Amino acid sequence: MSEQFPNMDYDADEVIRGFKEKFKWPKSDEVQAVVKPGKMPLRLLLSALITLVVGGVLYYMMLPALNFKDSQMYIFIITLIIVFMAAFSLVCRANKKLERKEYVKKKSIIPIILIALIILIMLIGWLCGATLFRAKSYSKLMPITSSNFSEDFDSINYDSVPRLDQLRAVTLADQQLGSLSEYKSQYVVSNTTTMINLNGSPVRVAYLEYADVFKWFNNTKKGLPAYMVIDLVTQQVTVVNCLDKFGEGIKYSPTELFNEKILRHIRFQYPTALLGTPNFEINDEYRPYWITAVLDKKIGLFGGTDVKGVIITDALNGESNYYSIDEVKTNEELQWIDVVYGDALIIEQYNYYGKLKNGFWNSIIFQNDVNLTSSGYGYIAMDDDVWLYTGVTSSESDSSNFGFILCNKRTKETRYYEKGGAIENAARESARDAVQNYGYEAIFPILLDIEGQPTYFMSLYGSSNTVKGYALVNLADKTIVGTGLVDNLKSDIKALNAAVQNYISALQDKGVIGNDVDMDDYFADDNNSTDTDTPPAVQEGNKITGAVSSIKTSVNDGNTYYYLEINGKYYYIAVADCMEVLLVNTGDTVTVTVDGNTDGQFVKAADVAR
Repeated sequence: MSEQFPNMDYDADEVIRGFKEKFKWPKSDEVQAVVKPGKMPLRLLLSALITLVVGGVLYYMMLPALNFKDSQMYIFIITLIIVFMAAFSLVCRANKKLERKEYVKKKSIIPIILIALIILIMLIGWLCGATLFRAKSYSKLMPITSSNFSEDFDSINYDSVPRLDQLRAVTLADQQLGSLSEYKSQYVVSNTTTMINLNGSPVRVAYLEYADVFKWFNNTKKGLPAYMVIDLVTQQVTVVNCLDKFGEGIKYSPTELFNEKILRHIRFQYPTALLGTPNFEINDEYRPYWITAVLDKKIGLFGGTDVKGVIITDALNGESNYYSIDEVKTNEELQWIDVVYGDALIIEQYNYYGKLKNGFWNSIIFQNDVNLTSSGYGYIAMDDDVWLYTGVTSSESDSSNFGFILCNKRTKETRYYEKGGAIENAARESARDAVQNYGYEAIFPILLDIEGQPTYFMSLYGSSNTVKGYALVNLADKTIVGTGLVDNLKSDIKALNAAVQNYISALQDKGVIGNDVDMDDYFADDNNSTDTDTPPAVQEGNKITGAVSSIKTSVNDGNTYYYLEINGKYYYIAVADCMEVLLVNTGDTVTVTVDGNTDGQFVKAADVAR
């Protein structure tokens, strides 16, 4: 029986494994043959086309400069190589046929070597610009000159310095926009504003943004219709209607989505330029522009960022012009530009100077004469420019400053003042403690000169982000504080004068200054009252010529009206009917052409001429 039938004693699992071994997919290390796919020129062309399409989309989104000093360009190139390798693998069907996978792997050696070379170049470029080796070069990026505090600050009056910071300025602009029915549902005020010196007055200009993508679809053809001007002294907000004034809206801005997005628009015009962040500014005729710093890397391949030029782009039609930084500093026709050097760049360059002027290892180990900027900064309008102010403290973050700097944001001229005392945040705490019953906060202070005393000036604000008062704190002794509150005195200017009066009295009580100080020399004029020394207005026919003692604004039916007080009467006119009224300042002598009856407190004007 056993000879007729085969042996039935076998292992079923062993049989199945043997069956699988005959038909299994071989592992990559078991493949001996490397098969070159057919139609290779076509496959290479398809890979290149895929890379071109993906690369175009990436470039459109990343916007790298075609400049060997831009690290983004190297990342972009590496990404393109990886995309080409992936596309080549797919068109060769290496994921389906293992023998082709081995071919693709062998052909990937060159792209991998290229990526390694690019990374090596970036590493060498970074090492050549590392602060460890180039500390002296970094410390010389910002030339510093010592200056005299009393002489430079003598012309700065506390009643003409900015009383609003960016957050409070945007709050006022939002409130004004909310009163304009034709704008409020379509647009919002940008959180990014630019402080400029407009006709001698510090103001912030804010562009509008589309409320959402649907509002963009609905309005992008006409562009943004207006922008906002916030006077940082009078706290008045003016809406400048570009459609009425220039016949077209702002077509290029950060709020656009495609080619009209301002940074993309400039990149296509200047593909090799290292671009900073565009700043929104207006010239003396109120025409809006974007000011974009063109950067350079002066140390190594990626280190030592500085400005070498400026691109000025018309926000209405997109026309751009490039100017070297030397031309911006010297050309009188470009003096209206206020912001070329960004805040972060100024702070970075001073900190390089403060940390590295005695060498890299000194900044780490010995720290002799090492100093840094304090934790905040503010702005002063001076000499028809905007200057950044910040304190200078030790590297150990002391609670006091031993000096401060002013840096011109157009020219980078930097002045150092050796004045020791309370750090800015300590001054803010002193001001806050003085009004603790009200719960007010203080904006970042500005240092001024009052009776030879370096003095921190700051506005106080409440939960609604509106100015509630003012505080003055002595630099050398932060316990010397003077405050004035708007709600108590029912007047902004009276609150300002009260703060000065209380501060000078505190100085006298401490014996810091004498009792012979004439406080009237420091009081600001109350523009709400008629100045008895002002010459009377002269009327010839329907024209009245006189000095403007105060200016008020209102918005009616979407139109901004200016009310010019001349000898107790208010002459009002819409901005749309007379753009020159925007240029009128308190104290100017103007000629008003009256439209009809001149009786009453409020008189309608047909024209205003300076």
